[in-house]
Amino acid sequence: MKLVQVLGPGCAKCEKLKHNAEEAVRQSGVEATVEKITDINVITGFGVMMTPALAIDGEVKSVGKVLTSDDIQKLLA
Repeated sequence: MKLVQVLGPGCAKCEKLKHNAEEAVRQSGVEATVEKITDINVITGFGVMMTPALAIDGEVKSVGKVLTSDDIQKLLA
């Protein structure tokens, strides 16, 4: 099972990225859990200085932009 993490303090863009990640998991059929991380210490622990960010299985895949669900599905494949 994959772990998809949305990193961000809870702004509108962060919420949109979380929604898109959940949609991507549903559409792709990949077994994955979507987790929202708002703790700034955890976020900076990933080396992320700009949000929203997306990590899959602990590896940062995107920083500073809202990926579409299609973009996220490609990363899950």
